[in-house]
Amino acid sequence: MGLTIGVDIGGTKIAAGVVDEEGAILETHTVPTPATPSGIVDAIRAAVAGAGEGHDIEAVGIGAAGYVDDKRATVIFAPNIDWRHEPLKDKVEQRTGLPVVVENDANAAAWGEYRFGAGQGHEDVICITLGTGLGGGIIIGNKLRRGRFGVAAEFGHIRVVPDGLLCGCGSQGCWEQYASGRALVRYARQRAGATPENARILLGLGDGTSDGIEGKHISAAARQGDPVAIDSFRELARWAGAGLADLASLFDPSAFIVGGGVSDEGELVLDPIRKSFRRRLIGSQWRPHAQVLAARLGNRAGMVGAADLARQG
Repeated sequence: MGLTIGVDIGGTKIAAGVVDEEGAILETHTVPTPATPSGIVDAIRAAVAGAGEGHDIEAVGIGAAGYVDDKRATVIFAPNIDWRHEPLKDKVEQRTGLPVVVENDANAAAWGEYRFGAGQGHEDVICITLGTGLGGGIIIGNKLRRGRFGVAAEFGHIRVVPDGLLCGCGSQGCWEQYASGRALVRYARQRAGATPENARILLGLGDGTSDGIEGKHISAAARQGDPVAIDSFRELARWAGAGLADLASLFDPSAFIVGGGVSDEGELVLDPIRKSFRRRLIGSQWRPHAQVLAARLGNRAGMVGAADLARQG
């Protein structure tokens, strides 16, 4: 199969990209994300038509944030869109006239990294995405493992602290409450409020108050040596590495790939994640260690992965 289109549904925009068999994006087209579910389907059609103009497109892959059924056709539940058992595959196929595959967005990104990014050369890879929340994907034996009902790899909602912080999913103590962009901001605000003398750079980048600290301020301050910003990254990394050690006990991959906005800071966050992983790994001194790698495709991973999954049908 030749050219396919990958669609990334974001909170503010829907992006479609024409992707070739080597994972290269040849053309993109974006449209604003509408407020209604029916409007989103029409917007997907418009994005696909805009990207595909002048190209011979054979299929469409859609990355959706939510639970997608085992047939990769229906969005069972989406937290940020009012989709409940939404037959997205059928609706988009009717509007585009093309075969459609629907996949969870984190799974699509994981597949993209495995096929064309940091996972190349590995048969067994676990991906985590440290963004606003924490997502993931499982590739074992060169296959994307989705579980019996299609909703595996929701790593962010593994409970790591009994009766811990309340999560948006309704549970308490979920991993993403301790290892995510949202958690990073909370750590920085707490530390800056408690010891403002150690957060002068960080506070100066915001509005001077701990409540005004945002993720971009923490990254910039850490690069300038701000102690509170650096310590906040280390706290996030401590939780992230501990979680990877647990996943190693479950899946024993040859590599973990860390993506998402937080990972854009490179070794500032990856080096302490590796150290935490080694400290928490059971039998660490005796067993082989999985590599902990930075994702390579950035925000292109989901689009590329969705397009490649559509190619495979």
